[in-house]
This record gives sequence, structure tokens and C-alpha cells, in this order.
Amino acid sequence: MHSVPLKMRITNYELRITNLKLFFQCSIFLCVLCAFAGNIFAQNVILTQAQIDWIAGKSFLERRIQSGNVEQKRDALFQIRNLETKEASRIAIPALQDSNEIIRATAAFSVIFLPKDEALQVLLPLLNDKKELVRRETVYALGKVRNRDAVNFLIQVFQKDKISDVKNAAIVALGEIGDASAVDALITILQKKPKSEDEFLRRSAARSIGQIAQIIQTNETKVLTPENFLPDKHNPIEKPQYLKLIENFPVFRNANNVLIQSLQNANESEDTKREAAFALGEIADSTSVPVLQANLNAKDYYLGKISQESLRKIAVYAEYEKFSK
Repeated sequence: MHSVPLKMRITNYELRITNLKLFFQCSIFLCVLCAFAGNIFAQNVILTQAQIDWIAGKSFLERRIQSGNVEQKRDALFQIRNLETKEASRIAIPALQDSNEIIRATAAFSVIFLPKDEALQVLLPLLNDKKELVRRETVYALGKVRNRDAVNFLIQVFQKDKISDVKNAAIVALGEIGDASAVDALITILQKKPKSEDEFLRRSAARSIGQIAQIIQTNETKVLTPENFLPDKHNPIEKPQYLKLIENFPVFRNANNVLIQSLQNANESEDTKREAAFALGEIADSTSVPVLQANLNAKDYYLGKISQESLRKIAVYAEYEKFSK
């Protein structure tokens, strides 16, 4: 019987150790792999659950809109609006043809998160609705959609609709859309003699002119709150898109002149004068400086403050222009 050499025994031992090391390494690798796969699987379960929740919620909202009572339908439409997605807004489209005017009016605001062209397409028929509530809410909704193709339709609403609330809504919506093609129609409102019954209309026209100028210059609408004027250092004025707005959009030259006349008109309401001062600041033409300066110490405190802010904007724009040369 031959004995195994010592060297061979050591070699076999080392081999067993090596195999054992490989086993442990493979085991560790498999554990890591399983943990990673488990994490991915868990994520897939979460995503799938989210999809399931959406499908269930969508089905619930569709049933409510199709067969619920008035309150249930309104509640569903409010939920859709709060979701603020195009997918949710599409659920509300059938409600635009509901037999109940309250539902149709509520649905108008629930579809505003659709793509702009799609929203315009589904809302336009409601401009001819027999109920003024539906027409008014549809007009306001079009303002929120901000589709420029709606401008001419809104101008027609203002010119042809017999209900003042609907006409006023059209003027507000034109300002929110922010397209210069609406300015001429707004000017015609301010060119008429002020009447007490037209106060809100004139105020809205002046403000909408200012909003349109503001959107063109900054692509956003900032609500000016007269009660909360901040120090200049906390209220910076950014460089506008156009240093000379009236040169790029000549329609604002005429608007500027009409706004100056409104601000100088003793028969104009204080609210309209405030909005005129605001709009002059957004147009930011130097020809409005004298009339704004004349209103710095107006009896109406807020008119004075708005005039001050508009003068500051005109001065800042002038500085931007100087440095750009």
C-alpha cells in the first residue's frame, strides 16, 4: 500500500479551501442578486398598484358622471379638476353635454387641463349654450386654457352676448390669454364715456390691457395687490422681453394714449384709474410719466402707490435699454 505524499495532501487541502472560497463568493453574489431583484419587483408592484388605483378611480368617476345625481356629479368634477391632469380632464368631457346647467358649467372648469387645442375644441360649443351660467363659466375657462385661437371667439362673445356678466367674463379672459390681437377690442371699451353700469367692464378692460403687456414681456401674470406693496429691494424688476414694447407691438401706442386719458378723466372710477396706472407701467412708455407723477399724491392711496410702482418700472426698463446699447 502506497502512502500519499505530503505535498499532494497539502495540494488537495488547498484545493478544498479554494473551492470553499468560490462557494461563499457565489453565495454572496446570489444573495446580492436576489436582493436587487426583490427591490425591482417591489417597485413594479408599487407602480402596478398605482395603475390599479388610477383605473379604479377613473372607473368610479366615470360612473358618477354618467349616472350620479347632481351633487355626486359635481363632486366627481371637483375631484377631476383637483387632479390637474389631461387624463383626468378627459373623464369630464361627457359632462359638458349634461342636461343640468350646473353640471355643464362645472365641467367647463374641469377640462381646462386638456391640451390647449383639445380644450378649445370641447369648450367652444358651450359659448352658444342657452344658459348664461354655462356661457359665463365657459368663457372664464377659456381664459385659463390660454389658447390664442380663442381670442376672436371671445371678442365675438363680448360683441354679441346680451348678458353683461358674460361680456365681462370675456374681457377678463382676454387678459388672461395675453395675446396682443385682443388689445384693439379692449381699447374701444375705454374710448366710450364712463358710465356707472360699465364700471366693472372698464376696469377689466384696463387691467386686461396691462395683463397682455405683462404676459408678452414676462410670459407670466403677476397679480398686483395694492395692499401689499413691498420695498424695492424685495420686489426686483426683471429685464423685459422687449425694451420698447410699443415699437414691437404698435397697438400698445394707442392703448397707452387711451389709458392716459382714462387716468386724467375726473368721471372715471377709482378702480379703473388704478388698473389704468397698472397697465401704463406694463406698457412702460415714457409718455405716461407725467400723468403717473401727477397721481403720486392722489387722494386714493392705492392709486398713488400703483403709480409709483409703474414709474419705477419705466425707470428700470430705461436703464436696461441704456445698458443694452
